[in-house]
Amino acid sequence: MFANALLIAVAILAAILVGLVSRRVLGVPIGYIRAIIVGALVVVASIPFGNWIIRETGVDQLEDGETNFTVVVVVVLLAVSWIFALGVLVLVALEATIPTRAFPNPIELVRSAIRRRSRTKRYLQILTIASRDGAGWLLHGRRTSTAEGRTTAQQRADALITTINHAGVTFVKLGQVLSTRRDLVPEPYLSALARLQSNATTVPWPEIERVLKSELGVPLDTIFREIDSTPLAAASVAQVHRARLVDGSPVVVKVQRPDARAQVEADVDIIGRLADRAETHTALGKEMRLSAMAAGFTTTLEEELDYRVEARNVHMIESTMRDIHAGSPELKEIAIPAVYSAASARRVLTMDVMDGSPLSSAADRLEALGPEARHDLAQTLMETVIEQILVYGVFHADLHPGNVFIRDDGTLGLIDFGAIGIVQRSQREHLAAFLLSAASDDDVSAADALLLIVDAPEDLDVEAFRHDIGIALTSVQHWPRGEGSIFTMMLDVIRKHHLALPSTLASAFRSFATLEGCLRVIEPDFDFVQRALPFVPKLLKQLLALKRVVGTAQAKAAIAAAYAARMPNRIDTIVSKLEDGELSVRVSPFSDRQDRSWLGGLVSRGIDTAVALTAVILAIVLVVAGGGPALAPGLQLFNLLGAVIGLLGFFGILRAMLRSIVGSRGQSLTD
Repeated sequence: MFANALLIAVAILAAILVGLVSRRVLGVPIGYIRAIIVGALVVVASIPFGNWIIRETGVDQLEDGETNFTVVVVVVLLAVSWIFALGVLVLVALEATIPTRAFPNPIELVRSAIRRRSRTKRYLQILTIASRDGAGWLLHGRRTSTAEGRTTAQQRADALITTINHAGVTFVKLGQVLSTRRDLVPEPYLSALARLQSNATTVPWPEIERVLKSELGVPLDTIFREIDSTPLAAASVAQVHRARLVDGSPVVVKVQRPDARAQVEADVDIIGRLADRAETHTALGKEMRLSAMAAGFTTTLEEELDYRVEARNVHMIESTMRDIHAGSPELKEIAIPAVYSAASARRVLTMDVMDGSPLSSAADRLEALGPEARHDLAQTLMETVIEQILVYGVFHADLHPGNVFIRDDGTLGLIDFGAIGIVQRSQREHLAAFLLSAASDDDVSAADALLLIVDAPEDLDVEAFRHDIGIALTSVQHWPRGEGSIFTMMLDVIRKHHLALPSTLASAFRSFATLEGCLRVIEPDFDFVQRALPFVPKLLKQLLALKRVVGTAQAKAAIAAAYAARMPNRIDTIVSKLEDGELSVRVSPFSDRQDRSWLGGLVSRGIDTAVALTAVILAIVLVVAGGGPALAPGLQLFNLLGAVIGLLGFFGILRAMLRSIVGSRGQSLTD
């Protein structure tokens, strides 16, 4: 019993050792499982094969002696080595047909299966909703639905909105993002997406309280004197509660719904898959570039789920407000609620209460202000937002009448800073150049400025693009006051010519357009073209202020000086080599490290293969020709040397073959 157990243990150990040795000999990591299995086969096959070699060579007929014992040992080892070589050949064949893949952790395998099951269930649920609500055409590419009779764009847009509303928070958020991208989304889908609502049922107070305690990490009574358990408002991601801090300050507390992040994380992967499918199978999906949109949306949504990002956004907007008011003290201040860091966390945001009413429901307040006060408010909001975008490059990216407040004292306030726009200086300069051209009705300069901003396709018809820009600029000059928007028209032109507008500038254009909407709520006959565009030259002076220009010039001069300081030495070196006849030009076609690595590997494999083939040919010659002293009745010295050399060459060929297979896949094998 013990002997059998010992034999099994030795066999297992031998199989493991053979598997490890095979990985080392090939120089490429082979899967442990297949290497050990092949090693076990080598161990099993080596005994009968070794006995056959002993009989064929006649070494079993040799008399006892030190020399004869050495010959027997060499022959046996050589037989086992050739069996091992054949096992390695099996490994190479397996790698060529069934490449090694990482063996998953069993726990992770179970978790992955659970996630896959949940994703499949959710995917089927979304497909069912889309099919039921008449939006199945978006997934399978057919634009008509005979069962529902949805053959017009408006009917399909309505079906799409119904589907999104039923699909849940993540899809509603995606629709709201798409509703801001007039450069990508055509009518009537754009107007339909603007109707999306994110209202939701309220979460019971005990669940909200658990989130507060978990995020803040301290007893609530150490931060809040009281919290109203009845929510002030509820949306699909969060709900808001009124509260008072321990010092009595009135605040609002925005608390993320407990299941919001889990639902979003489950849906973003599905959205990516659906976007890829829609872009592949539908013209609308391809035109809207849904895959790129879905990727950008995922990043944005993850930031919106972290209220620490929103708190940082508040501080950035507040900073621009201070700078603007310091430079233009005649403008009325626009209030920004303060954030209380000690009462905020990743899923909790505590801010000052914004008194007053949003523009969307402030008709009575606006009526009571009078025309002059309303004019001042509109001018203040217009100048502030345009200066934020063009001069400071940080602005509120969701500026609609629901986020702009008329306060009790008659001033303005802003709320909801989940999304802000950030535009770098070079883009701001190009945007300002476009606005200046638009104010001057210069279609050529306006088109050229836009082409500096967008990513234009190679086949762009520039003349047609300039023509459409000119039509838009001329038309907007003569529209009835208070109607239309030059920015929405520009976005329509950009979409028509399939230009890619950077997301930051798309937010800026959208903010300009929504700013017009807010201004017309405050002052119904507000003419943005007549009052806002002439304001741009003043801001351009700030953008190109002497201090900034001098700073830029100094930086460029310092860089130029650094290069200039090196020039005399370089010129002297060139002249000296020219005088000595040593000047040469060197071309480095493989200057890149990856190129050098590829070439070096190719040469190395070529040399190794050539050496291995030479060894195999030499071995065949020695085995066939024979000769030399007889070591056994059926074995001569040259036969033995040929077998040894052939073994080494065989391993070399196998090693080169496997490395070529791995290199062609462009990956490393790991297990």
